[in-house]
This record gives sequence, C-alpha cells and structure tokens, in this order.
Amino acid sequence: AVLGWALLLPAALGQGCPPPCSCRSLSPSPSLSLPEPGALLVDCSSRGLRSVPPLPRRARGLLLHNNSLASIPAGALDSLRHLRHLQLGDNPWHCDCRILYLRLWLQDFSAPALAQLRCASPAHLRSKALAQLAGSDLGACSRPPPPLCLQFFWRDLILIAGAVITLLLAAWALKFSKKLVCQLALGGRRLRRSIPKS
Repeated sequence: AVLGWALLLPAALGQGCPPPCSCRSLSPSPSLSLPEPGALLVDCSSRGLRSVPPLPRRARGLLLHNNSLASIPAGALDSLRHLRHLQLGDNPWHCDCRILYLRLWLQDFSAPALAQLRCASPAHLRSKALAQLAGSDLGACSRPPPPLCLQFFWRDLILIAGAVITLLLAAWALKFSKKLVCQLALGGRRLRRSIPKS
C-alpha cells in the first residue's frame, strides 16, 4: 500500500475534490492521529498533470507522483496545514528559479521527500538531487530581475507630484477666494457709503 493506511472510505465529496483527482475520506483512527473527521487523501497521481490543481485544505495525504509536473507555483502548498504525506516522484522537474519554492517548502516539510526528487532538466543538472542544488546552479535567480520597479518608481513619483500640485492649487484657490470675498465685501460697503441717501 502506498500509504500503509488501512481504513480508507470512499468520500461523497463532490465539491472538495479537484478534477481530475480522486479523493477519499480517511476514517478517524487513534493510530493515524487525524486532526479532524473530514481529513482527505487526495490522489492526483498518474493523471498527466502539467500543473497542480487547487487543493482542498483538508488534505492529509497528497499523491502527485507520475505526472508531468516541472515545477509547483509559489504558495500552492502553503494552505495544506494538515498534510502529513506527500508523493512527488516520477515528475520531470525543471531546476530553475521556479523550483526554489518547492525545494524550500520540502526542506521544512520532509527532508526525505526532498532527497528523493531529482532534476530532469536543464541538461547540466539532469539527475541532480533537488536537495543538492547550489546557488550557482540556479545562477539566474541570484541576478536581480529586470528593473520593472523603476517604472513603478517613476509612476509613483508622478502621482505624488500631481497630488502635491493639486493640493497647492487648491490652497491657492482657497486663499484667492477668501481674498476675493473680502474685496467684494469691502467694495459693497464702500458702494453703500457712496450712494447718497434720499
């Protein structure tokens, strides 16, 4: 048995199970120390997956082996707080910057699971264990990304300058309007004084 779990019940889950995976609810058992009655085994193995589907948070076991996964998007596994068993073998992992999330996540989750995974590409890293990847292997990751932040800097600078100019114009208009009101008030008094009383 893949998991060595004896008590697996078919789940009438419908909503919690992502296609094309199959899900089974795990029978509560003291030996399994299940955190909650609705814990799931999510079996996405041998489905030809190229990307990870949205996973139910109640997943206690996750089988993703024997697919076509080259990487796992950052954050895809973060919500699986009850996960205790994970199988990721037999996937063509592409060891570039995108593999860093999986490597770091597995370092915290399971060092033995990380030790089993090997790069399928690029050619100079083929068959190298993910756990043995060094910073020099993923050289592009150490370089700063293209300076897109400069675009945001100039955009923000222009927005701030526009806001300051708007405030200054509003303050000037307010001051001018007060002055104008005062002049009109004084002019009205003078006009009333200059009109001879009949």
